[in-house]
Amino acid sequence: MSLQDKIIKEFDIALKTLSNKKSGTEREYPTTDKSPELSDDEKKLSSQLMRVNLAGEVAAQALYRGQAFVCKDQNVRDHLVHAGDEETDHLIWCKKRLDELGGRQSILNPIWYAGSFAIGAFFGSLGEGKSLGFVEETEKQVVKHLEKHLDRVSENDVDTIAILKTMRQDEDDHANEASENGSEELSGTTKKIMGYVAKLMTSTSAHI
Repeated sequence: MSLQDKIIKEFDIALKTLSNKKSGTEREYPTTDKSPELSDDEKKLSSQLMRVNLAGEVAAQALYRGQAFVCKDQNVRDHLVHAGDEETDHLIWCKKRLDELGGRQSILNPIWYAGSFAIGAFFGSLGEGKSLGFVEETEKQVVKHLEKHLDRVSENDVDTIAILKTMRQDEDDHANEASENGSEELSGTTKKIMGYVAKLMTSTSAHI
């Protein structure tokens, strides 16, 4: 595939991601259909959390696509694409739950996608070990982020809890798979910068 064709393909995937038309693995939507009626405050909190998570999944799509775009190792690229497909499931679930709660997605999602694609491509260009190290650290930070959301969400919102728990398990699996495939640990400074960027994205997406 020529570079021009690859760019056109990535642009198409970006549009599908941002318009919520990208297909995932078609796994079952992990809700119980047993949630009691939520109060307005409970809905507001869950909606805010899922808006942040949706923004995060948009960024995750772009990170994986950016890394895969420059990856030269087919096995690593296959891993990135597979993990990205599972992240698409998360994207679909977050959007569906956000709609159920009557919430809205962040208007900053296109910015997160563009920036994350560039970051993914940068780390991907450093070699397969660093690229997988970036995946491992990203997923570890996401697991911690999801655990904080599980601590905050109302225990009555069992549907949102079910989604968050499934996502947390997937992210943990992705981190372990990256480690098993030869990830190289990132520097402490890099990890801190990643944390600051993630905090900026989550704090702004919660309100804008």
